[in-house]
Amino acid sequence: MGKKLLYFIDNFEGYVCRTLLAVFVTLLFAQIISRQVFGHSLAWTEELSVYMFVWFVYFGAAYAARLNAHNRVTFQYKFMPAWLPRKLEFITDMIWVAFNCYFIYLSYDFVFNKMNLFWKSQTLGVPMKYIYMILPIGFTLITIRVLQVNYYKFIKGEGIPDLDSQEMDELVNQSANSEDTTDAAGSRK
Repeated sequence: MGKKLLYFIDNFEGYVCRTLLAVFVTLLFAQIISRQVFGHSLAWTEELSVYMFVWFVYFGAAYAARLNAHNRVTFQYKFMPAWLPRKLEFITDMIWVAFNCYFIYLSYDFVFNKMNLFWKSQTLGVPMKYIYMILPIGFTLITIRVLQVNYYKFIKGEGIPDLDSQEMDELVNQSANSEDTTDAAGSRK
């Protein structure tokens, strides 16, 4: 039971993203069918889909942080001593965490202290406070995941794969294999 719960928590953002994607695509499909077949528009589906998409983006960003898959400029690391890139990655991640913490503070202050309680969404009538809650939630999750990845890399010493490097290596290997196959086929003739 404990391992299943840890696995669920470790992949929480992925589950939320899949659910949000399925629901907002279904809502948009229903809107298209309703409009084209029945000549009637369901206005609330468009608004709800937009809000779900925004939540999807923030949970997706947290999931990407969990996978260590955010875009980084790393070409300059090839010109540095081998020990330096890991230290620079850690420093840049801590700057990212500091930015996130500041943004968590700003968004929390906005949602709970400065936002007008009477702002409501146009067609759903939901208080906008609940829609904007994704800001502190999303940046908190991103921060937790960045810290988690750094814990695995620098404290536990586990290798977190860089997804971009893995893809590039696979493309280079496929290209090299296809050239070898072409050379072998060409030399037989």
